[in-house]
Amino acid sequence: MKKLGEIRSLFDRSLRVVITMHQKPDADAMGSSLGLSLFLKNFNHSVTVISPTNWADWLKWMPGCQDVIDFEYNTEKAIAALNEAEMVFCLDYNTFSRTRKMEDRLKALTCTRILIDHHREPAVNYFEYGCSNSFKSSTCEMVYDFIRDSDFSEMIDRPIAECLYAGVMSDTGSFRFNSATSEVHKMVAFLKTTGFNHSLVHEWLFDNFLENRLRFMGHVFTNRLEVYYESNTALIAVPWRDLVKYDIKTGDTEGLVNYPLSIRGIKLAALIIDRDEEIRCSFRSKGDFDVNRFARIHFEGGGHFNAAGGRSKSTLEQTVQQFITAMKENQSLLQ
Repeated sequence: MKKLGEIRSLFDRSLRVVITMHQKPDADAMGSSLGLSLFLKNFNHSVTVISPTNWADWLKWMPGCQDVIDFEYNTEKAIAALNEAEMVFCLDYNTFSRTRKMEDRLKALTCTRILIDHHREPAVNYFEYGCSNSFKSSTCEMVYDFIRDSDFSEMIDRPIAECLYAGVMSDTGSFRFNSATSEVHKMVAFLKTTGFNHSLVHEWLFDNFLENRLRFMGHVFTNRLEVYYESNTALIAVPWRDLVKYDIKTGDTEGLVNYPLSIRGIKLAALIIDRDEEIRCSFRSKGDFDVNRFARIHFEGGGHFNAAGGRSKSTLEQTVQQFITAMKENQSLLQ
């Protein structure tokens, strides 16, 4: 995989560019994709942004979000854009399996594929160019670096800044995680010179839900939370019927896994949700417990050292037992 800085042709002539992200995109995936899209359009590129699936309502304020193609909803239009693409950017995912039904299409492409991602162990053989850096706070930070290192920082306007700020803020836990380095704060200081309102971005992301979500959370914390103090672990297991009862939509469970870490002594928090089509798992940790490794070994997943995800094809009950077994196997590391 060649270095990202070698893509000089991007600024020499107009190209048909497609930008892709992982399924059920979060603020970093959507923000980095839209931020890069707005930047590239300054060079008269024809840019199409494709999400493998739908996305949360609280992302729809982002500039350009109304033009994003949902692959599952508008498959023919998405495939046509991919077939015509001269360059495809792959943002905020390290393996095509995270793009769900887009996976085979992306693997079969003969055009130039470019990776920008901050997750561990990328499938680098599929990409001609790219940057994979798990020490970066977010893919939005990496897009900012790409723009800055290309000497086009002056092209970052208010809409681009809003997109990039949304991703870096959310992926750093509002700047409380260790990934919020001095370089991140320098980035934010520069973005603020565009005049965007950071308070509004925070409001759009975190104060933009319906009443049912709050009632769902109350139900979950009362009835679905189990704490295993001997392993310093907390688990939330949510059956499909709860999602139906509270009319939970895409994005409504975002951040739910973080709450159990507020319990004194808890080092590992897990959220296991029955999504009907499959079981989805989210893991968060404090300190030196590696949930990326935990997810890869036990749940076909991965991610970051303190934040990772996985999945299971078993029932919810079986997956919970699988988690408890894995937790006990790692009990010495959780002390």
